[in-house]
Amino acid sequence: MRFSHALLAAGLALFTLPALAAPVTYHFNLGHTQVRFCWDHFGFSMPCANMNTVKGTLVYDAQDPALSSVQATMPMSGLDTHVPALDAHLKEADFFDAAKYPDITYKSTKVIPGAKPGEFTIEGLLTAHGVTRPVTLHAHLNKIGENPMMQVPAIGFNATAEIQRSDFGVSAYVPMVSNAVQVSITLEADAAKPAAKPAAKKR
Repeated sequence: MRFSHALLAAGLALFTLPALAAPVTYHFNLGHTQVRFCWDHFGFSMPCANMNTVKGTLVYDAQDPALSSVQATMPMSGLDTHVPALDAHLKEADFFDAAKYPDITYKSTKVIPGAKPGEFTIEGLLTAHGVTRPVTLHAHLNKIGENPMMQVPAIGFNATAEIQRSDFGVSAYVPMVSNAVQVSITLEADAAKPAAKPAAKKR
């Protein structure tokens, strides 16, 4: 009898242990995600451009962040410098050639947790102007929690990177217009809301 009681107690204990959190897939919140890149213009100014309509998904594993991943697509149609003439020029063949290469994409290949909680190095592949090169993001986890308006799980990150635009075949006016481009990202993403269960049919 004592052995049976011990088995029963062990079985009940298993049900009381906290469940391991499974990786969660989040979808970018388009209204609260921004990708901005800035460059030096003849040493006089630091213009910046936004990539609007950044679409993508982020998989975050809270138990093992190294298993997390991110992928994003940035349509060139969303390029916005707030100067229409500059928008048009950057989309021409001597820069991004948007007619031929309509999207910029990024896909992570490795996530490395940093020494401090919430700090990550994200290695990945950036494709722009038809060229794919490795690009490293330095990311900081802002918050994980429930979006109070949408009432779904949400996550937020900031990240930075520096790229050499000539690596992607975009080298017009280098070095007078800087080869180095500073990239800053703020990302908010939401988990899909679970579908409501259909109501039971009345008999």
